[in-house]
Amino acid sequence: MKKHSPISFRQLFFGVLFLVMFSGMVLFLFSYKRDEKRFTNITNQMFTGEMESNTLNMHYTLACPEDFGICDYEPVLACYHPDLALQGRAETENILAALKSLNPQKLSRTDAWLWTLMTRSLENSLALSEFPYYGEPLSPSSGTQSNLPILLAEYPFRTKRDVEDYLALLDQTDSYLSSLLLYEQEKAAAGLVMPAVWLREVREQCDTIVTKEELESGTHFLQTTFRERLEDLLRENIITNQEAALYQSQNDRLLKTVLLPAYAALGDGLVLLEDESVLPSGLASLPQGKAYYEQLLISQTGSYRPVTEIQEMLAAQFSMEYDRIRQLAQNYPEIARIIANDVSDDFPYKNAAQILPDLQDRMKEDFPSLPGENTLATVKTVSPSLEEFCAPAFYLTAPLDDTDTNSIYINRKKTPGGLELYTTLAHEGFPGHLYQTVYYNRSAQERGERPARELLWYGGYQEGWALYSEFYSYDYASLLLMEDGQKDAALMAQLERTNRSLQLCLYSMLDIMIHYENASCSQVAEILEKFGINDVNSAEHIYDYIAQSPCNYLKYYLGYLEILELQEEAAALWGDQYSDYRFHCFLLDSGPADFLSLHEKMTAKKE
Repeated sequence: MKKHSPISFRQLFFGVLFLVMFSGMVLFLFSYKRDEKRFTNITNQMFTGEMESNTLNMHYTLACPEDFGICDYEPVLACYHPDLALQGRAETENILAALKSLNPQKLSRTDAWLWTLMTRSLENSLALSEFPYYGEPLSPSSGTQSNLPILLAEYPFRTKRDVEDYLALLDQTDSYLSSLLLYEQEKAAAGLVMPAVWLREVREQCDTIVTKEELESGTHFLQTTFRERLEDLLRENIITNQEAALYQSQNDRLLKTVLLPAYAALGDGLVLLEDESVLPSGLASLPQGKAYYEQLLISQTGSYRPVTEIQEMLAAQFSMEYDRIRQLAQNYPEIARIIANDVSDDFPYKNAAQILPDLQDRMKEDFPSLPGENTLATVKTVSPSLEEFCAPAFYLTAPLDDTDTNSIYINRKKTPGGLELYTTLAHEGFPGHLYQTVYYNRSAQERGERPARELLWYGGYQEGWALYSEFYSYDYASLLLMEDGQKDAALMAQLERTNRSLQLCLYSMLDIMIHYENASCSQVAEILEKFGINDVNSAEHIYDYIAQSPCNYLKYYLGYLEILELQEEAAALWGDQYSDYRFHCFLLDSGPADFLSLHEKMTAKKE
């Protein structure tokens, strides 16, 4: 039998020390795992809850909900109800409290970034909930009454279930629109009714978006686009001819018996709210309008700067752009002659099939390549029935789990060709919305990021990036024109870029004047007159659009300026290691976010 040696004090000491260290390590790891598990539960519940409660949103977010554990859901349109504000506030407070009970330092780097973004986003939602009747879902410029039919018309049919979900949602449009009318009635009771002239605009839209004549003739876009989507399923043998005929019959019936009466009822209800004493004005004219505008700025732009600082940024940029125009005029005296001779028809490329490959080729040195396989970008023309209500162009955001095929829609009535088509496709396509969305979705999938990130919306980042890309493309266009021997047209492209920047900057400044300083239509007209806009109707149109859409221009232009600020900061931090390519990688890999968080992330990378 082997005799054991006695344990020395040294061995005993280190043995006890090891046990203490091991116990501490176990507790340490358990603490990490506990916070990670709780964060997983919170984010999964948030994502699943949002998807299951809003089928329209889910369908545009996920191509295959079942892959995300969402199988047994009922198709539902998220309707407004009187207790929604209180209920939403309570839920937000609970989620925020749960998030703040976690230690972000005990989460993975990706989760800690998401924790920061979610916390700030929820805090902003909580602050906005203090103003339950200051939003305007039925804005004449871009309200639900015009957006809902577009979302229904572009609702992709990938499976038979998609068609059945669509019909179920269509069957709920009467309840949905009546809930919005209820909201408008509550707004009116709170003394915040929409101006009568704007209510009439909305009512006119309700009367023209869906008409009995079009439905009876079978020519309404919600009939024609439905048939087109069914034809795609028929070609792929996903549905039979008999099923297609049944679905088409159901669609026609629901459009005539549900949607058409719903729009008529909404229009009739709005008539009763018209008060001729309520005139068009900005948010500043409302009791808490300035406070709401300050919070809305954060929500829409992702910028946490005070309004006065934003005004200083805009004024400085306006002065800079104005100086660029003056410098161009001094350096190129022939510019007046060039302006007089329109050269827009001489642009080398005439259509998207030529422009998109050129943009993709020219951006290779400045932007990282897309992860995964090549991306198919299909350019479609907006239905003539939708031209009045659609933007000049838009990118239909690809679902998180299906980025192979993407669609850009061009409104031929509002978007000419030439240089403007080139820069528009850069804005919507490469390196703009389509590229940024596909890049982030694919890289996020590769990194295993949580789908709850899709719940966060950052208009300033997304529209700021698209505008940044658009301005970047003016340089590409100038190079293209120089290569084509069009020196004058290349110079005009630089002038057009500066002019567009000046215009967006001016409208952004007017946004603050109208909504924060309570500028009247006549005051805005006086300012516009100084810039050559002398037509009274044009001035009124500009005033009304900005008054109806607070922060819309700032979402684009302030977002763009914030990106420029980050770019300057990156150049200072990285020194000789800076390049546009590296900066673009930082922004794209970070994904949509508010600019305060992006600033913190950039400086943290240097530490």
